[in-house]
Amino acid sequence: MSIRDDIILQEVISIRKQLPRLGTRKLFHLLKPTLQSHNIKIGRDYLFDLLSEYKLMIRQRKRKAITTDSKHWMKKYCNLIKDITITKPEQVWVSDITYIRLTNYWGYLSLITDAFSRKIIGYCFRNDLQAEGCVEALRMALNNRIYDHPIIHHSDRGSQYCSHQYVHLLNQHNIKISMTDNGDPYENALAERVNGIIKTEFNLHQTHLGFDQTYNLVKHSIKAYNELRPHGSCDYLTP
Repeated sequence: MSIRDDIILQEVISIRKQLPRLGTRKLFHLLKPTLQSHNIKIGRDYLFDLLSEYKLMIRQRKRKAITTDSKHWMKKYCNLIKDITITKPEQVWVSDITYIRLTNYWGYLSLITDAFSRKIIGYCFRNDLQAEGCVEALRMALNNRIYDHPIIHHSDRGSQYCSHQYVHLLNQHNIKISMTDNGDPYENALAERVNGIIKTEFNLHQTHLGFDQTYNLVKHSIKAYNELRPHGSCDYLTP
């Protein structure tokens, strides 16, 4: 192995200690300061080939269990974000629930993400699918608000988001309610994308640990996602 390749691979290993399943394009962006400091000039294709040679490419996982129950009697709302352009933080929040395998059962992670900055602003991890988990995530998001302009909250039509408790809290804070049409997952694609990043890039899909250990990993992963991980949609900046 050349000294150049050794420097690159050591930095890759260092980055992946914090962001274990970060894709190669974003990895290449984070490598740039190290490459420049060592006067190493490579392209992204070279990095792809190097990671492939040393079996460091990330394999995509297959999806998925169902966490949404949209066949319920509670009121459902129209999709308000289908044709809007998102231009600022706290204009649209997107919400979803994902599952994480524990030792002998499942845990459920409720997330609220700002659609403009991609920052996770509220979350809750529980061992059930009750509405209280989503409500707790929403309370965290509300406590993290910076601006006072109107917000649209977008989600699927799951019973948690249609529950009296959740809708009441949104109404209390004058937040408009938006939901997917007929449960179409493509209309909540950003929220589902964030779910996938948190689980796969931070290895939460293969923990199989106890609840408390997994909860600590969730907190660490969300902190790393918000503060370390670059986002292609944000010019490779962190949220």
